[in-house]
Amino acid sequence: MQQADIIIVGGGVMGSSTAYFLRKNGFEGKIIVFEKDPVYEYASTPRSAGGIRQLFTTAINIKLSRFSLQQYKKFPDEMAIDNERAEINFQQRGYLFLATKEMLPAIEQQKELQHQLGVPSQLLSASELHRIIPEIEIEDLAGGLYCGEDGYLDPYSVMQGYRKKAQQLGAEYISKEVDLILTENDQVIGVRLTDGNEYRANTVINCAGAWGASLSEKIGLPLPVVPLKRQIFQFDVATPLAKPLPLTVDPTGVYFRHEGEKVIAGFSEDIKPGIDFTWKRSYFEELWPVLAHRIPNFESIKLKSGWAGLYDFNTVDQNAIIGEHPLMNGYYLALGFSGHGMQQAPGVGLGLAELIYKGQYENIDLTPLRIERFAENDLILEQAIV
Repeated sequence: MQQADIIIVGGGVMGSSTAYFLRKNGFEGKIIVFEKDPVYEYASTPRSAGGIRQLFTTAINIKLSRFSLQQYKKFPDEMAIDNERAEINFQQRGYLFLATKEMLPAIEQQKELQHQLGVPSQLLSASELHRIIPEIEIEDLAGGLYCGEDGYLDPYSVMQGYRKKAQQLGAEYISKEVDLILTENDQVIGVRLTDGNEYRANTVINCAGAWGASLSEKIGLPLPVVPLKRQIFQFDVATPLAKPLPLTVDPTGVYFRHEGEKVIAGFSEDIKPGIDFTWKRSYFEELWPVLAHRIPNFESIKLKSGWAGLYDFNTVDQNAIIGEHPLMNGYYLALGFSGHGMQQAPGVGLGLAELIYKGQYENIDLTPLRIERFAENDLILEQAIV
């Protein structure tokens, strides 16, 4: 039976960010990260769209994203190993929410809160949208909310950057699956693997993403989180666009952005929860009319590929669940991101590290995302869900 001080279940961007910040903050105890998928074939991180935005409607999400933005701007140098920069291809091409006339009052309110928190968002008129996307069809639009600081990056490179840096600083990664979190008298005491081996630790952090809620349920602590499939499609455009696209969200909810010379697009379809990695070309046929209407260049395209990933979807308020579980000492959570995990990973990793090692949040107060908010009916009602 092996002993550790902290066990992290899940070595994706959230678990690896937490391991890194624990070390950076001075924690010298033994950290073991269990990742059942060593090549990350089915991990949610590399299958995400990689968007980084500050265009949220709640203060905690805006603060987390503002912190992450600064972290990602300096990421290549801070995560460098042996003078080799950790490139993440962060493209600050902006984030753009398109709006109809009916949506404008809400967009205006969102902009005011964003400005209070330092986000340089802009409310553009319909005609001003052509400055951002010259080819855009604006007949049914009244404007859009835009932030030029935002953009998108390579999620896999971010995850690997955090992992390699955490390993360099002494965190140990083990490619095995955790089957059960072990507890005794309302205290975490370790984990049992699917091969039967046990590892002891008084602190266990559940960063298992779409698989995290089932682990929690096994110890009698259910969470309002389910795995939810999301598909992304990649296509070539016959007539290239004049400018690189921001990550653009249509009023229908369909989003699109450049991926090199190609374009990727997706939509949060209404689908039953479950572990499912199939993607269907036929579904793209439902998105294509929206894309072709919004950008005439998209009328002539060739679908090249696609993939599906999983959201760890919070069914109550679609926001993260962060912190120690009130009914289990030493059991910490970082789950329920509902598609926001990549853009919140730096702030959440730092916050968890502070809470565990120093006993309190110091840089960003993540208390609004505590699990107790469900019982207290103090929900985080985010309106800008993609």
